[in-house]
Amino acid sequence: MTPTPTNSETNTSIALRAFAMLEAIVNAPGPMSLDELTSELKLPKPTVFRIVTMLKEADLLLRESAGKRYVAGPRLLSFGIDMWRSNTLRVQWHRALEDTVAECGECCNLTLLEGNQVLYIDRVETSHPLRLHLDPGTRVPLHCTASGKLFLSQMSPEDAKRTLGDEPYERFTSKTIVSFGKLQLDLEKVRKTGVGTHDSELFNDSVAIAVPVLGRKGEIVAAVAMHAPSSRASIDTCLGFIDSLRKAASTISSTMSPVADTSSDAVTGLTQKASRAAKRA
Repeated sequence: MTPTPTNSETNTSIALRAFAMLEAIVNAPGPMSLDELTSELKLPKPTVFRIVTMLKEADLLLRESAGKRYVAGPRLLSFGIDMWRSNTLRVQWHRALEDTVAECGECCNLTLLEGNQVLYIDRVETSHPLRLHLDPGTRVPLHCTASGKLFLSQMSPEDAKRTLGDEPYERFTSKTIVSFGKLQLDLEKVRKTGVGTHDSELFNDSVAIAVPVLGRKGEIVAAVAMHAPSSRASIDTCLGFIDSLRKAASTISSTMSPVADTSSDAVTGLTQKASRAAKRA
């Protein structure tokens, strides 16, 4: 006779299923529908609906106002950011950035996607007196930054447009791209190369590149970016240090998951996956 599950076992099962759902939504390239969650979790639809409802009521999930898809809620985002800021991990991340700055001689940052903005988690400054000051905790737009384009590149055009909001986008310099059509051309390049770029689009006299920090399934969870004044460097100059940036990104990725695939093949696979997602949209 099959034993009846205890309350403790039932609660554990629900907790693990809820965690699996949060993990699926966080790792997805865009918002997920109830049907997609049901397929991903391989659970009965009524069960998935109950878990979604529970997580929504706890502010861990949020239903899109314009549709029936779900994204990470404010409480989950806050928890994730607090985890990223934990002192133990930041020591390792900061050291990886320091090593990169020592090699390239320019500022390097660790950033992540927060809603429709880029959030600076950590930064190591250059020794040059001419520099751009962006302290940890600073938020910048997606459409005109190297990290922002990297994050947008893994979304389908539909999800990217929804994230960016109404056009025209805010203009900061004469080079700011303010329409999605033109931005999409940049995003296609990012998907092919795995490198985001910025050329005086948010700040004048500023260039930057960004490479992905990959998660357990090869998704972009953060970015390592290098900034320099365009009077001292160019995009090509920055690209000369791409191996150093990727090494830092790989080191940071390894602190998050021992099974994360941070090889160059994984980056190629990621850009191919993003391209397929773009074609489906």
